Amino acid sequence: MPPVSVDSLLALGFFLGLRHATEADHVAAVSTIVTERRSLLSSSIVGALWGCGHTLALLIAGVGVLLLRYQMTDRVAHAFELCVGVMLVLLGANVLRNLVRDASDGHDHASGTPHSHVDVWLVARPFLVGMVHGVAGSAPLLLLTLTVISSPLVAFAYIAVFGIGSMMGMTIMSVLVSVPARLTVEHFARTNLALRSLSGVFSVGLGLFIVYENGVTRLFA
Repeated sequence: MPPVSVDSLLALGFFLGLRHATEADHVAAVSTIVTERRSLLSSSIVGALWGCGHTLALLIAGVGVLLLRYQMTDRVAHAFELCVGVMLVLLGANVLRNLVRDASDGHDHASGTPHSHVDVWLVARPFLVGMVHGVAGSAPLLLLTLTVISSPLVAFAYIAVFGIGSMMGMTIMSVLVSVPARLTVEHFARTNLALRSLSGVFSVGLGLFIVYENGVTRLFA
């Protein structure tokens, strides 16, 4: 493959990665986390961690498919998507649970008060969410690399650049999603509550739809 073609392919992978971050299930998952953060820096870190987990999962899947020649069937792909749906339901339900808890004890748990015992989970959650999305999204991406790219080295470079693009895209999306919550948390409590509720309901609703599409109609039909 000529160098110019490789450069063009990698540039395409980067921009496709940016676009990939704007898909509804990705935004829904990250919104359930960033709407409960007050700091824009914290929200951007959430997006970056999501992108790191997403990229790692793609590279691991790439080893299995491109080097070990593992055949990813449609059934496996739908099973991964089903996992995404279940995860979205759990993330959204957690947001709604926190809102009910806040209302019952009159305390805002999104206030940014340090809780050292959950610091690890605050870091791990977006990373693990990104990994689940990366595994689910690996099927179409790896199918593209197998059909278009003959060199495993170039294929891995494409996946890595795609991952960097998705990391940057999700970092930007995380900040954009968190801005309304950040602007309303101090003086517009009802609006902030509505935004957080919307993120939870949207995540649960989209998750149930994905579960139905990939579980009820595909795996268990």
